[in-house]
Amino acid sequence: MFKHSLAYISSLSLAMMLAGSSHAADESAEKTTSLLELSSQEANAVAAAATTEVDELDEAEQFLASFTWQKEGPGSLNQWATVDYPTGYLFLDGSDAARFMEAIGNLPDEYVGFVAPESLDWFVLFQFDDCGYVEDTDKSDLDADALLESLQENDAFSNDARRAQGISELFTEGWAVPPRYNESTNNLEWALTLRDSEGNKTVNYMTKLLGRDGIMHVTLVCDPEDLQSVLADYQLIVSGHKYRAGNSYAEYVEGDKLAGYGLNALVAGGALYGASKLGLLAKIGLFFKKGFKLIIVGVIAVGAFFKRLVFGRSE
Repeated sequence: MFKHSLAYISSLSLAMMLAGSSHAADESAEKTTSLLELSSQEANAVAAAATTEVDELDEAEQFLASFTWQKEGPGSLNQWATVDYPTGYLFLDGSDAARFMEAIGNLPDEYVGFVAPESLDWFVLFQFDDCGYVEDTDKSDLDADALLESLQENDAFSNDARRAQGISELFTEGWAVPPRYNESTNNLEWALTLRDSEGNKTVNYMTKLLGRDGIMHVTLVCDPEDLQSVLADYQLIVSGHKYRAGNSYAEYVEGDKLAGYGLNALVAGGALYGASKLGLLAKIGLFFKKGFKLIIVGVIAVGAFFKRLVFGRSE
């Protein structure tokens, strides 16, 4: 993975100078002397490393170009809803979102949409569960301590599946925001701090938008230190969600399908998402601003490239 972008830039610049770039003449005598002191073997190693990094950047850009990025809203969340999002943000439909999530180290899952800033520093997932109408009669009985204990007990089960897929484990550390229910909007939300097996931390901020036929699960995935700075934009995206006519919570009628469980069960049964390799994509976020030609690459080539990213490579 591109662990040290500055080191990458330095090695690329050095390789260019060693290759006889005309800019080398403008460098200071001290820098020129230090370059000349490099052995030919060291110079070749630096040039080879820079070439490898450039090739992998090209592959990553090709991978991003293989998606259909929608730059203007609203985004369609299948037959259930739509979502508006601010200028400078991107939308993927469900099938593209599933492919993207697997590529950055998550278990296979189903989605109806994905929104992210062009920087790809964080993202928002949309999933719909047509479980039926969820009654909110237990809205006053949300026990944060008991729910956290239940979530932590579930880590072992979900990590069995992650290990079987060769994916980094995720552990629930605690609440970033304890569960709370907004009775006026029928939204249930909470946020968890997660840690992977390498010690990297991620926040999953979850919002459950109750509907007539089920639940729109909305999840913000970001770094813990970024939560406060991105929360306003996340809430703006959530507020841009609109159920299609006939699907809203208020349109429930007697005789509709019932989910058979309440709000506590929604918290205890939530899926967790990591972003262990998202930093790679953020490093080439300018990809979306410079204009690009769509390049469709082979699935096998993309899979091999991201396998190296997801499972790591030698130092």
